[in-house]
Amino acid sequence: MHPSIHTLSDEERSNIEHGSWFSKLSAPLREDILSRAVVRRLDDGTRLASRGTPAGDWVGVAKGAVRVSSVTLSGRQITLTYVEPGTWFGDIALFDDMPRTHDANAHGATTLLSVRKPDFKALLAAHVELYDALRRLNCRRLRLMFDMIEDLNTLPLA
Repeated sequence: MHPSIHTLSDEERSNIEHGSWFSKLSAPLREDILSRAVVRRLDDGTRLASRGTPAGDWVGVAKGAVRVSSVTLSGRQITLTYVEPGTWFGDIALFDDMPRTHDANAHGATTLLSVRKPDFKALLAAHVELYDALRRLNCRRLRLMFDMIEDLNTLPLA
């Protein structure tokens, strides 16, 4: 067992290990990710990332949720999505070395597994499988986004 994974509750560990994306990875890759991950526990509302800031880590949600949001020109905050247990995020900004695109805050008491950027890069170098898995994940995200854009442009306003 990994030092960092010991601090997860059984429920948190199960949420990570049974996540629809993570559970499909090979055992060696899952082990390597978990061995490099640091457990972070956050109170409700704690800021994880701010739009425009450099990306520093790749994150898996073990408990609670992360609210991804943006602020409109009029100053109104809009929630784009909630990242739920078993889901990993933050990889896009690590791939393209561009700043974070949105704000991210803990929604409720939240437990995260955080993989720092150098460790993420080392995982990619050691496991070609991770590139393929993240490619499939991001293609799925892109398809969902296209579906949402199509809905916004074709559904009645009501």
